[in-house]
Amino acid sequence: MGATARRPRADPPLGRRPPVAPVEPPADPQLDGTDDPPERPTRRRAALVALAAAATASAAALVAGLLSWSPEPADPAGTVRPLTAVEAERLAALRVTNLRDVRAGVRVTLGAGGGRTELVGWVDWARPLVYLDVGGPGAGAERGLVQGTASTLLVRPDPAATPAPAPPPLVPPDDRWRLREPPAGSGLPAVRDLLLGLGTVRIDPPSPEARWLRREIVDDVPVDVLQAPLPVLQGAGSAPDRRPRLWVDRDARLHRLAGWLPDGTPVTVELARSDRPTLRPVDALGGRPGLPRALSDGEADRLARLPDRLRAAGGATLTVTAPSADLRGSGWLSWAGSAAYLSVVEADDPGRRTLVRARPGSVARLVVPAGGATGPPLPAPDGLVRAAGRPPGDDVERLVDAALRGAGSAVPATAAVRVRDDRVADRAVDVIEVRGRLRWWIDRSGLPRRLELRTGRGVWVRLDLAPGRVPALPGAERPVRKPAKRR
Repeated sequence: MGATARRPRADPPLGRRPPVAPVEPPADPQLDGTDDPPERPTRRRAALVALAAAATASAAALVAGLLSWSPEPADPAGTVRPLTAVEAERLAALRVTNLRDVRAGVRVTLGAGGGRTELVGWVDWARPLVYLDVGGPGAGAERGLVQGTASTLLVRPDPAATPAPAPPPLVPPDDRWRLREPPAGSGLPAVRDLLLGLGTVRIDPPSPEARWLRREIVDDVPVDVLQAPLPVLQGAGSAPDRRPRLWVDRDARLHRLAGWLPDGTPVTVELARSDRPTLRPVDALGGRPGLPRALSDGEADRLARLPDRLRAAGGATLTVTAPSADLRGSGWLSWAGSAAYLSVVEADDPGRRTLVRARPGSVARLVVPAGGATGPPLPAPDGLVRAAGRPPGDDVERLVDAALRGAGSAVPATAAVRVRDDRVADRAVDVIEVRGRLRWWIDRSGLPRRLELRTGRGVWVRLDLAPGRVPALPGAERPVRKPAKRR
């Protein structure tokens, strides 16, 4: 066996592979930069300085932006545009639409913050009349009820009322109403003028300054928010940013108004279009609405017989109520003697009273301490008896003079209208208005229970009458007795 025996090759264990030497890629001088030429120190330093400066500028800009940031304006300039033809027509018809709807509920905020005054109630554009409850932290002495017409403002102060206003009672109280004439252009007169001025009989002319701002939803009603001048707020300024904003629906109904009064006070008015009860003016503003008509035959007969009934009744106890002068009075009136005698006390001067002696066309006065009595003293003081008479001058004197002259000539039925039926002193009466300035409240027996006189301010002063026997009055005529016939 000459052949050399070869040793068998040892196989690796099952499942194990022989180790493989790792293969590294050759070095690439373009990737690792080892072969790059060294960078110059000046270039590196300049780059670092530039980066630091950029970072500093960015930080400064960020801080300045945070400090000067403010919310975007409610009406971005990009949304403001002139009105379309349809929108302009709705704006022009806004005040006519209010008059057509007759009435609406209102909530007015006057001023802002802790000094604001809040008013809640209604406006009747057809009458016209506003009836409001005044409250809020800034109401002060004006807290209470207010009724106003275009020419008259009556207030009923109630300092003890709750600060938050509430809708006033539909049947207003019949006492403590006073006439107020504060300066126009601010406070309650300005609110009254604004509310009543939102109604008119004619469409307003086009307003080229009007602008459309945006759309909103008010009480589930889609509205367009417009900015336009209003005739009723002309004194508030003509600058674009002082023009009121109006929330108007597609039927030309106003739902909200935000603007400034003529004195610069901010005002917001919210209207409840479905809150439309019939309003009742207080007696000083004419009382419950009626349906004036011509007199019936029975009413005309009672009016024609009124002078005879007055002379037959002899006289009456009287009570005077005059919100126009904020006073009350009481006394007697004699139709048989053509004289009246009463005592008048003004609310602003309760420490004294004025005694009044009246005859048709003549009045005498005497001021005395009030004392504890309410009626005039009997007998009358000599100073009043000797005082010279003069023509009637104020509302109360003219009212008493009209009552005395009622016993003169009869009033023709064609000069009178029946305003309504009513009740006074638990008696049914017909309210008959004569020539637009006198109202006789005549019961079914033909006797008067009340007489009202309309003043130049549009306020009715009142004389309540209780026909019956009266004492001897100063200045009264004594009846002339015919001599007895001799038998």
